[in-house]
Amino acid sequence: MTVTKSHHAPWLLLVFSLPASRASQRVGIWRKLQRYGMLPLRSAGHVLANSAANHERMEWLATAIRSYKGDASVVQVQSFDNLSDDQLKKLFLDARARDYQKLLHETKKLLALSPSRRPSGALNRIRRRFLELQDIDFFGSPLRSKLESLLARADQGEQKTPGRGKRKFGEFANRVWITRPRPGIDRVSSAWLIRRCIDPKARFVFGAAPDSHADAIPFDMFCEQGFGHRGDSCTFETLVQEFGIRDGKVKRIAQIIHDADLGDGRFERQEGVGLDKVLTGWAKQDVPDDELLLHGMELIEGLYESLA
Repeated sequence: MTVTKSHHAPWLLLVFSLPASRASQRVGIWRKLQRYGMLPLRSAGHVLANSAANHERMEWLATAIRSYKGDASVVQVQSFDNLSDDQLKKLFLDARARDYQKLLHETKKLLALSPSRRPSGALNRIRRRFLELQDIDFFGSPLRSKLESLLARADQGEQKTPGRGKRKFGEFANRVWITRPRPGIDRVSSAWLIRRCIDPKARFVFGAAPDSHADAIPFDMFCEQGFGHRGDSCTFETLVQEFGIRDGKVKRIAQIIHDADLGDGRFERQEGVGLDKVLTGWAKQDVPDDELLLHGMELIEGLYESLA
């Protein structure tokens, strides 16, 4: 292979070793390699297409490996002498094809059942896995569109099924929505979602109690009314679920907001941490609540537009 420091090198290579005594950490690293879509080479190391996000993931893994008393190097590679770029791309496509084929099989089996017989949460689990695959489908597998079409059919079936409990958008049109002062990442993203997907003419007010504004719809407040955290879901996720929002980019943002707001690392998405820190910084500068909300919504809009 030819190693280079050029930022235009098309490939990234992670080479590492861990002490034999670090069995549990080895398993954890292996799972991260799978999650990030890294391609193992027969000789040594794991490859990814070179991008800012992939470089960050590799550096993070290398840091984790070193903290486990192992050795790790992240290398930018111009070319491999025994693998052409086309051959490498095919290997990535083959790996994603296996992943998509598995999900296609599971989805077809699920759709063959009547909605009442489908296991609870099965479709949502497939959708979550599909979103994860989209992140590591670096070269556009043709099977991706097939799975999208199949899931779209599933969505249509859900919408035709009575008793799903989805909210009617008309009931929430041109309304006033209330939340707590000093909005953070979950509240500003929820406000963005409300205005973009639920109530385009939504007006937002702030209050310590939900009844401080008559007829206002509470969100992310400490009350049983309105929309807030439910189970292990943040407010943004609750709104997505309640209104049956199917936008793939919105669902990816839901993962980002979940990890930033709840801090449990469930989806291992780091993008929201920086946004949350920016909001915290603005709040410390005594930016008024309405401006804080507006600026935060603009940040989320930028995040939405940045997603492929």
